[in-house]
Amino acid sequence: MVLVIASLWFISCEKEKNDEPITVTNQVEDRGNEPSKVFLPFENPYGQSYTNWTVSWMQRFMGFNCDKNPFVNPDNALFYQKGQVYFLAGLSTEGDAIKLTVPQGKAILFSLVNYINKYPCPNQPMEPKPGQSLEHFLRAGALKTLADVQGLSVEIDGVPISHLEAYQFTSRLFSFTGNPELASCLDVCVTGRPQKAVTSGFYLMLKPMSKGLHTLHYRAEIPSINAAQNGTYYITVI
Repeated sequence: MVLVIASLWFISCEKEKNDEPITVTNQVEDRGNEPSKVFLPFENPYGQSYTNWTVSWMQRFMGFNCDKNPFVNPDNALFYQKGQVYFLAGLSTEGDAIKLTVPQGKAILFSLVNYINKYPCPNQPMEPKPGQSLEHFLRAGALKTLADVQGLSVEIDGVPISHLEAYQFTSRLFSFTGNPELASCLDVCVTGRPQKAVTSGFYLMLKPMSKGLHTLHYRAEIPSINAAQNGTYYITVI
């Protein structure tokens, strides 16, 4: 199981006492004053929900080896550059800053904090309770792990994005195949074979930006493990 707080990874296994109904995406109140720099959480950018985009982000992310993994190697932070939406991972060093180049007309899906809870995990064998579905079992662990996330902040060109708590998305059960190398550098639960998973995390999809230089700055905290992360991206749109 993997947690990314932009530049922090944390591995754990959790069980949930209650089998609660699944809520896949967040609904928020009317937010007409939200800056126009990001898609709102209830929108369907380019024909897909935020939640579906986050599953695609995680499936791509887990396919890299240790050398090319976007978290381990910041040179690969902008790790998917096809179609209308590029995928951006966090930085592995607190306070780090990197430069990126993006063509005009491309949106960017960025994760502040995310977590993938997967099954099976040979190194940490845990099973759903009798009568508990695999989806509820994995979802409960993911949500419990992210429950202590605090201090989220994002600024785009100096403009803060508000109500970041509304940008947490939790998937339904999906399949992925991770690169087996990741078990040695990132996540001991990756088998290199098809696995089931649920992912949850805080994501923003930046709308296509005008030509020129733009700045994305983020911060996130997990007080329970005394962790605080921040980083800056200087994005040149050409």
